[in-house]
This record gives sequence, C-alpha cells and structure tokens, in this order.
Amino acid sequence: MSTAVHSSSTSTTSMASLHLPPHTEKAPFEESAYTVEDDVQKQVDMEPGSRSFFDKSPEGTQARKAYLTVFLGGTFMVILLIFTILPIYWGSLWKIPTQNLHGWVVDFDGGMIGESVSQALGANQGSQSRVTWTIVPATNFPGGPQELADAVRNEQIWTAVAINPGSSSRLTAALAAPNTSYDGAEVITAYGVEARNENAYRSLIRPTILATLETVSRTMAQRIAQNATSSTSLASIMATSPQTIVSPVYYTIQNLIPFDQPVATASTFVGMLYQVIMGFFVVMIAQNAREASGYHKTLSTKNLIILRLSSSTFAYFMISLFYSLMNLAFKLDVTRKFGRGGFMVFWMVNYIGMLAVALALESLITLLTVRGMPFFMLLWIIANLSVAIFPLEVMPSIFRYGHAAPFYNLSRALRTVVFGTKNHVGESVGILLAWVAISCITLPLIQWFVRRKETRVPVANEEVGQGRPGVPFDAETTL
Repeated sequence: MSTAVHSSSTSTTSMASLHLPPHTEKAPFEESAYTVEDDVQKQVDMEPGSRSFFDKSPEGTQARKAYLTVFLGGTFMVILLIFTILPIYWGSLWKIPTQNLHGWVVDFDGGMIGESVSQALGANQGSQSRVTWTIVPATNFPGGPQELADAVRNEQIWTAVAINPGSSSRLTAALAAPNTSYDGAEVITAYGVEARNENAYRSLIRPTILATLETVSRTMAQRIAQNATSSTSLASIMATSPQTIVSPVYYTIQNLIPFDQPVATASTFVGMLYQVIMGFFVVMIAQNAREASGYHKTLSTKNLIILRLSSSTFAYFMISLFYSLMNLAFKLDVTRKFGRGGFMVFWMVNYIGMLAVALALESLITLLTVRGMPFFMLLWIIANLSVAIFPLEVMPSIFRYGHAAPFYNLSRALRTVVFGTKNHVGESVGILLAWVAISCITLPLIQWFVRRKETRVPVANEEVGQGRPGVPFDAETTL
C-alpha cells in the first residue's frame, strides 16, 4: 500500500515539474480570421463609386487585372475570328465564277442560220463568258423547243439556246418577197430559270446570253446585208420590212420560272439566318429555365435529356408555325407547287430546317457553355450562308460541302414550294433529318459526358476534405 502511494506521489511531482502553457479555450468562431467588420468593409468596397478603375489598392489591382484579362482576351478572340471564320464567306464570293455554268445549244432549224449560230456559240468560250456552251443534237429532243425548255425547267442544265425550226426558210422567203410580219426575234430562243438561283441568273446567265447573242445577231445582220446588196428587191424590202435587213436574226429570252416574289428573299435566304438566331434564343431560354428550376442538377441524366429534346422540339414546332404564318401575312404565295396543301409543306420544311440548325446549338451548349456558344454560332452561320448564295458549280471546290449543308437544302426545298421549281423537297428534307438525327445522338452523349464529369468533382473534393479538420458547426452558422 505504501509502495502504491509513493508511486502516485512521484508521478504527480513529475507532471508538476513540466512547464506547460496554460490552456485557453477559444470560441468556435475564433478559428476563422473572418470577422463581421470584414463583411461590412467588403460591402462598402463593392458599393457604386467606392473604387476607381486605376485604384492602386490590392483589391483594385486584382479587379483591374481580371477585367483586362477577360476583355482583351475576348477582343483577341474576335480578331482571330476575323481571320479564321469570316474568310469562309468572303472566299465564297471572291472569284465567282471559278468554273463556268453549262449550257446547251440545239439547232432545230437545220439550215444556214442554225449552222451559223451554233458554230458561233460553240466557239464563244472566251474568258469573258460565264457559260460553257455544248452543241447538242436536235434528235435528243423529239418534242422540239418545248422539250428543251422542260429540260431547263427540270434543272438538267442551267441554260439553253434553241435555233427554232424553219428560221432559215422564213428568212429566205422574206428576202425574196418582202414580209411585213417578219420578226427576227423568233429565230433564237434562250431559256433560263431565275428562281433556281436569282444571283446566278442575274449576274452570270443573263449577261452572258445578252453579250453572246448580241454579237451573233450583229454578225448575222452584217452578213445578210452584204448578200442582199445585189438583190433586185432590196429597195422594196427596205421600204416594206426594213427589219428583215436591219435585224434578220435576233433572240428572245424566256425566264421559265421568274423570281417574281421579292418578299421570298426573306424566307429563302435571310430568313434562314433568323431561324438560327431564334433557335439560339430558345437554347438560352431553356438553359436559364433549367438553372432557375434546378433541373440541371436534380433530374437524372435520362430525364434531363428527355426534357431538353422534348422542350426544343415543341418550341421549334410552335415558332416555325408562327414564322410561316408571318410569311403569309406578307402575301407570300406558297400554292404554286402543292396547291392548297402548300402551306403545310412550307411549315413542315421550316420546322425541320429549324430543328436541323438549332438542335446543333442545343447539343453543344452543354460542352461549350454559354461563353463559347457565340463563337460556334458564328461559324455555323458563316459556313451555311456561304453555300447558299451562288450555285456550288461556280464556287471553289472546297465549298462542295454545301450539298450536305442545312441552309443549302432548306433553300432548295423552300424554292420548290414558293416558286414551283424542280421538286427537291424529299431529298432536301432527308438531309435535314439526317442533321436532326446527328443532334439527337450527340446531345445525349455530351450530356452524359458532362454529367459524369460533374459528379466526379464532388466525390474528389470529399476525398480530399476527409484529411482536413472540420469547421465547427457553430462557426459555420455564425459566419
């Protein structure tokens, strides 16, 4: 017993001999250096007018550095876009045409005029010509000039020139016996379709036809006038029908399907750009709706994908309806090809077109985020607009991707409905649906990838946080 007491006494003496600092217990909130005064000061610093742009305080320097980094970095990106994306559009117009359009010359006359005009057009392949002429036998068109016109209307060729049957015999008869009803413009007929591509027709096809046939007409007039100088009936001809000598061979241009609805420019070209912009609005509205409701975090990946696809398809369905009705309000005629059902076709083409161009934005916003979307949208617009102005045949070969571009196919389908050009609705809608399918595949994949990445970050933070001392509950609620 005494031994135990002695041992206890010794231990007490040893503990007493140690010089330990006095234990002071801190309140939980004292573990953090953050105080109420700091919060008040921070609020004062953030008030309007509390800081100038050239403030030299550490906070002011940090704010100025952040602003300049974001602003100058964004400006540099815009300059970079000028030299990387905008040249796509400029390049599509720079050397128009890099290749000529193709045209046919058909001699239905078989006489002196037909042979002379065919040879003149076939030889006119100079650098100033925008059409390469090919002489095609009349036997290919048993229906005569009308069948040739149908071939142009059905877009087998861009333009064609017909030397009409009996032209040589009519001129010979008019030279032998003056004919007051003789009209040299009945000799040659040129065909074109303006509604197929108004820019090509107005700047390439029609100017080439005018320049070429004017030259041919003058040449033929000089030749016939020289031959008629020895005719005994020359005086009678000049008195009765001078047009037989002055303009024995002339031409008529038939615009088979004119671009006769100027308001159609809004739907077949500029309106496609507006569809992308409206689609971007829907993408941003849906993004804000998901964030406001918390669905971007609370819904499962499957339900979130279903919500995004169903919301977008419904929104574009309604927007395309009112967009189509707005076109009708400005008297756009959509009945020329499909009659009374033309409006339904017009609406559905616009609906599928809007899905094709806008679902791509909906798909990529998850990956690119709101900050990156404007850059992609500019590329998306420029790449599509570049191939919707002139025919792909006259553009550099790099723009042949236009055959699969949404704008190119949407424009062709709309021209069929509005003007009655060759029916491209089935082919074009098929390509547009392919774009819709691509977006319906990429959207779930991107959403799954981003959601998987987001769920991994909190888990990693928890694993790192397990080795850190926790902040007491009282301190957290106090702060």
